Amino acid sequence: MSFWSRLTGKSGSPKPQKLDYLSEALALERQGDYDAALTSYRLALRDQPSNYKVLQNMAIAYTKTGQIDQAIKCYRGALEREPRLAGAHYGLAFLLLKRGDVSDAAYHLDAFLMDAPKSPEAMRWVTHARETLDALRTTGDPLAVDPATTDAGGLDGSAGADPYDSPDADLH
Repeated sequence: MSFWSRLTGKSGSPKPQKLDYLSEALALERQGDYDAALTSYRLALRDQPSNYKVLQNMAIAYTKTGQIDQAIKCYRGALEREPRLAGAHYGLAFLLLKRGDVSDAAYHLDAFLMDAPKSPEAMRWVTHARETLDALRTTGDPLAVDPATTDAGGLDGSAGADPYDSPDADLH
């Protein structure tokens, strides 16, 4: 600190910066460290309890670690904060479908399609949601829908959109 700064009462030391836990969590998730990412997401949520983006990304990370109940809670929490969040409707629909909850899954697929992203990249999710919803309405049986494209645990590169990915590209 300079003499002049001390004399005028201006502090020469920089203010501590707040950590960006959301960016940290996204970076950890890209590295495949989902447990550490979840810790950072929890810290981000503590700092910003109404941030639906954090909850949606937590849901995706929980899904990737096989913690389906936690993922569902996070998707529902994100939708409480932002009811038109297309990616949360999409992710929640496929987790519910995996559980066999066809009517709730259909509701969330409908909600996703009503507010689906319009970008060309999002077309794979829109197509996947439409095909799944059509199959559910036609048969009423979740087993009639191709499990390779509806299984929230399917990272096998099978046809269809990966339910792990978020159709909300700007969030994840």
